Amino acid sequence: MSSSSHQLLGMLLSFFCFSAMAQEEKEADSTVTYPKRSYTTTTVQGLEPIKIDGSLNDPAWATVEWTSDYVEWEPDNATPPTQQTKMKVVYDDKNLYLAFYCLESNPENIIQRMGRRDDFPGDWIEVNIDSYNDDRTAFSFTTSVSGVKGDEFVSNNGNNWDVSWNPIWYVKTSMVADGWVAELRIPLSQLRFGNDAEQVWGIQSTRRYFSKEERSTWQPIPANPAGWVSSFGELRGLKNLKPQKQLEIQPYALGRYSTYEKENGNPFRDGTDGKFSAGLDAKIGVTNDLTLDLTINPDFGQVEADPGAVSLDGFEIFFQERRPFFVENKNIFNFNYSGGQDNLFFSRRIGRDPQGSAVGPGTAYIDQPNNTTILGAAKFSGKTKNGWTVGVLESVTAKEYADVIAENGQEDEVLVEPLSNYFVGRLQKDFNDRNSYIGGMVTGTHRQMHENVSFLHTQAYSGGLDFKHNWKDRTYYIEGNVVGSHVRGSREAILNTQNSIVHLFQRSDASHVQVDTSRTSLSGTGGRVEFGKGGGGNWRYYAGGNWSSPELELNDIGFLRQADQIQQYARVVRLFNKPTSWYRRMNFALEQSSAFDFEGNYNRMMYEMVGFLNYKNNWWSEFGAAHKPRIYVNSFLRGGPRWRYNEENYFYFFSGTDRRKKASFDLGYVHSEGKQDAFDLRRYVFRARYQPINALSMSLNLEYETNPSKTQYITEKAFNGMPRYILGNIDQETYSATLRLNYNINPNLTIQYYGQPFIFKADYSELNYVNDATAKNLDQRVTWYKNDQIRFEDDTYYIDENRDQNIDYTVSNPDFAFVQFRSNLVARWEYIPGSEIYLVWSQGITGLGDVNNRFSAIVDNQLLRQRPQNTFLIKATYRFIL
Repeated sequence: MSSSSHQLLGMLLSFFCFSAMAQEEKEADSTVTYPKRSYTTTTVQGLEPIKIDGSLNDPAWATVEWTSDYVEWEPDNATPPTQQTKMKVVYDDKNLYLAFYCLESNPENIIQRMGRRDDFPGDWIEVNIDSYNDDRTAFSFTTSVSGVKGDEFVSNNGNNWDVSWNPIWYVKTSMVADGWVAELRIPLSQLRFGNDAEQVWGIQSTRRYFSKEERSTWQPIPANPAGWVSSFGELRGLKNLKPQKQLEIQPYALGRYSTYEKENGNPFRDGTDGKFSAGLDAKIGVTNDLTLDLTINPDFGQVEADPGAVSLDGFEIFFQERRPFFVENKNIFNFNYSGGQDNLFFSRRIGRDPQGSAVGPGTAYIDQPNNTTILGAAKFSGKTKNGWTVGVLESVTAKEYADVIAENGQEDEVLVEPLSNYFVGRLQKDFNDRNSYIGGMVTGTHRQMHENVSFLHTQAYSGGLDFKHNWKDRTYYIEGNVVGSHVRGSREAILNTQNSIVHLFQRSDASHVQVDTSRTSLSGTGGRVEFGKGGGGNWRYYAGGNWSSPELELNDIGFLRQADQIQQYARVVRLFNKPTSWYRRMNFALEQSSAFDFEGNYNRMMYEMVGFLNYKNNWWSEFGAAHKPRIYVNSFLRGGPRWRYNEENYFYFFSGTDRRKKASFDLGYVHSEGKQDAFDLRRYVFRARYQPINALSMSLNLEYETNPSKTQYITEKAFNGMPRYILGNIDQETYSATLRLNYNINPNLTIQYYGQPFIFKADYSELNYVNDATAKNLDQRVTWYKNDQIRFEDDTYYIDENRDQNIDYTVSNPDFAFVQFRSNLVARWEYIPGSEIYLVWSQGITGLGDVNNRFSAIVDNQLLRQRPQNTFLIKATYRFIL
């Protein structure tokens, strides 16, 4: 695209932003605001205790009146709902009780689908309680008509819903002639509140009317609220409540037995392994506001395996945290400083795979642990009534040794991970009538170093300050942060950090960084600032930027993909939330972003348009297109000069049927291509869901991707004393299939299956080398080897670049195929609230396939005909509530 085209796109985006802000003044004035509703409850202390049976015939319910007049929120905001809902609230000195009467003129419209906890199937009713009354956080309790429970901790004014929060509470539902009823008992020990003699809590109730995919709320809210929690109504009449200190202890016992294919001669792979272990989790209410979570020898055996993935760019693959101890209250410990995945705290560093290796000369057999043992962890977290959010996490992981047998039969142990201590501290304070906050975070990693792991940092520290300010009823905001890091270690450790893919100080054309082999520490900074409009009217927009200095290093306990970059971004969104004759809602957005490095190199520019449509029949489509006129990458040549990609254009389109139906389908296509056919990407996605009966659901997700490129990095060689960067034409294919089955015998007894085969093929040809890494024309950027310069024998490329009949260098055949299969069959029984029994059967296959085979042959040879490793696990927990 010409420079004039770039200017035109920039002008259009600027005009779009200007138009949005100009029109905003009109829309902000016309935005509907609703007065806060209020419900007055009363105590039922001294009356006959309410029995949670779904009948609502207890005398205590007669002490208060029903409140009703729910208003439709989606899709047709501020209109009467199809069916009305009624609510009652009472309390005693230990519990909060809620009753819901969900009216239905035609009971056949009530959908009683089943699911496991937090699945939210079919018709449901939900209550959100802001017992702090801080307009930012809330406790959410949901029950479906079939009795399935859902619970979430809400933070950041509704922008974060943490489903890992699993409190103890009780519910019973029942069908009545004109609808259905839900009766709830929530122990006050599961909530957090102050000790004022008379209190006011925020409250909101939402009903999902499944047959019309309609949401109605007790407290009316606009279609685009500036915040969820801040728009709640009020619960009054709460007098003389005594904060309840939570004390729960949950021991577990676990038995594990694994079978796999025996390896002759390898004593570590004799075909079977067995293990018994026990541990303890505890939750101690230090105050009503602050909770201490403890775990000793935690086990995460029932956690679902990570999906298959292969990275050819050298960067670490980011996987979500799934372990319950670290997931619960993770919002408190979040410090996302760049707007992406970069974070001061990445909990998967704790208990990670050992970083050392026992491979050495003369090694015959190795038994290396799969992960580092977490000896214990403690987490102190919560939020006080005065607006202080507090989080402290401390964890110790054990020394890990690999058992080694040498070729001469000598046995030994090799340290592969040192004893390590991890610390995270977080603090935030609300002020300005809860419209603003300021906070900080510090982290520390300390390792007990030994010679075999001297490549690791001995200490790593990071810290940061963050803030956010909202004004004009939370319509506008500005937020930002600044972070810093400091790592120490041996010269070897700091040299490895300088040369890592994150930093690449050895880049041949970089004048602002250089490798210093004498250094024993590094210090860097980063941060972000963003301002925009987040609520009110039908327009949203924001603009901002972030930076990561070359020496910033977070990966001991955080996550940092790449340092040495400065990014700028802007986005404008138009929302259409008023239903019409052909859609329920839709939105469109324009985005622009650019990137630089600290030397001032202008590395990237992108323009993008995205959109979403929810049709009247509840089908949907989402689409997007982008143009990248400028793409330079500092890391492509792994320490070589800055590399230029050809201009890129891409688009995607996904569409699907109504997901409320028993059978629904999605189709998707992603297409990207560079000029001169330099690279290409095509991804095909098919997703299907089927629920033949209320208790059984299944889903299948198929993905196939081709990603050929004429210039895939292979390796670096030396030629005439100079580095030679070898690339190749890659024919890259990926296939994955994810199958899930869920059978719910009742809300507390479920059987789930997860299975995913994953196949990746990389077939290289037409090797070439870098000639001018920043040339615009591909033919000037690289040079292809001629037939008289290269030959392929014995799985090796022999290259005579100067044609003097002598081999200048060789390149091993980079072709490979990676094959993986993971499956979990889990039976989970919550025999009493908070206490569970798990039965788990896991299977796994990981290996290399034949890149010359088709996918069908790889599935047959490397999956179906291979003996998988089978792991059988039984785990029992019991939660003592003291």
